[in-house]
Amino acid sequence: MKEFFRLLKREFKLFIGNSTLRTVFFLAPIFYATLLGFVYKSGKVENTPVLVIDRDNTPLSNQLTEMLEDNKSIKVIRYLQEPFSIKDEVIKHEAAAVVIIPSKFEAFILQKKYPELNVYINTGNVLTANFASKALQLTVGTFSAGVSIKALQKAGMPATRAATQYEPFKANYITLFNTTGNYLIFMWPAMLAVVLQQVILLAMAVSFAAEFQGGTFIKEYFKMKRWAFPTMLIKVIPIWIFSILIVGVYYFMHMIFKVPMPEGIFNFIVLTAVFVGSASFLGVFISILIPDALKATQILMVIASPAFIISGFTWPLNAMPAFVQFIANIIPLTPFLQAFKILLIQKGSVELTFPYLKHLGILLIVYAVLGWIALKIKMWLMFRYVKPETIPDLPETDD
Repeated sequence: MKEFFRLLKREFKLFIGNSTLRTVFFLAPIFYATLLGFVYKSGKVENTPVLVIDRDNTPLSNQLTEMLEDNKSIKVIRYLQEPFSIKDEVIKHEAAAVVIIPSKFEAFILQKKYPELNVYINTGNVLTANFASKALQLTVGTFSAGVSIKALQKAGMPATRAATQYEPFKANYITLFNTTGNYLIFMWPAMLAVVLQQVILLAMAVSFAAEFQGGTFIKEYFKMKRWAFPTMLIKVIPIWIFSILIVGVYYFMHMIFKVPMPEGIFNFIVLTAVFVGSASFLGVFISILIPDALKATQILMVIASPAFIISGFTWPLNAMPAFVQFIANIIPLTPFLQAFKILLIQKGSVELTFPYLKHLGILLIVYAVLGWIALKIKMWLMFRYVKPETIPDLPETDD
C-alpha cells in the first residue's frame, strides 16, 4: 500500500507538472463551455433573412408582406422589382428562403382562381431552413385562413360559421419536452459531455505510453510488477478526481447560462461517474496497447472525433448502417448522451435511463478487463528478466 500511495502521489505531481495536460484538462473544458454557451445563448435563430419578391404590389400582397414582417423569426427583404439573379441575391443576403408573390395575386383571389404562391427554401443550412420554413408556413397559413374566412363572410355567412366551414376540424399541435425549441438546452450540455470525454481520452492517451516510451515504467513500477489492476488505478484516480472539478465547473456554467439541470440528480451523478470510468479505462487500454504516446493520442482522437456525430443524439442510430451502430455502441459517449437526453431534455423517469446505465457499466467492465489483461502481459514481458540490482536508483520503501 505504501508503494501504491507513493506512485499515486507521483502521478498527481506528474499530472500537475505537465503544462500541456493542465491546459487540456482544466482550461479546455472552461473555454469550450463558455464559448459554446455564448454561441447558443439566444437559443433560437431569429431575424433570419427572407426575400419577398412582390410582383403584384396590391393591398392584399402588401398585407401578406406585413404579416411576414411581424414574424420575429424572419427578417423580410422586399423586392418590388424582380432582381436579375434570385440565386445571387439569396447568397448575397444569406437568405433562408424566397417568397414570390405572383402578379394578379389579389385579382385571382377575388375571382377564386387560386393563385400559386411559390416559396423556395435555401437548404444550404438545414437549421436556418427549418426555422424559416416553420415561420413561413405559420404566417402564410394564417393569411390563407383569414382570406378564406373573409370571403365567406362577404357571401353573408356569420363569422363563427365561416371559421368552421374553412376548418371542418381543429388540430392542436402541442410540443413535448424542449417546448420553446431552445437550441441552448438541446445542444450545449451535450457538447460539454463531448469535451469531457475528449479531455479524458487525451489525458489517458499518454498515461502508460509516456512511461513506456520514456523508460521510467520499469524503474518506478518494479515493486508493483504483480499488481496490474492497482497500477491501472494509480493512473485513473487523478483523472477521476479532476473530472469532479470539471463537472462542478459545468454545474456552475449551467447557472450562468440558465440551463436547467437534469432530473434525478443522484442518478445523473452515478451516470456521469460510470461514463468517466468507462472513458478513462478505454484510454488506459489504448495507452497500454500502443507504447508510443503520440500514436496513442492520434488513435484515441480518431475514436473520439466522430463520437458525437454517430452517438444518435442528433441523428437516429437506427438510420445508420450496422457497422456504424457497432462503433457508436462501443464509445462511452453514445449511451451517456441517450440517458442524458432523457434526464435533461425529456424529463423522463429515472428508470428509463437504466438500460443506458447498464450499457455504460458493461463498457466500463470490458475496458477495465481488457486493460488489465494488456497490462498484465506487458508487465510480464517487461519484468521477466529484470533484477532489482540492475535498476538504478530504485525507490526505497519499508517493505
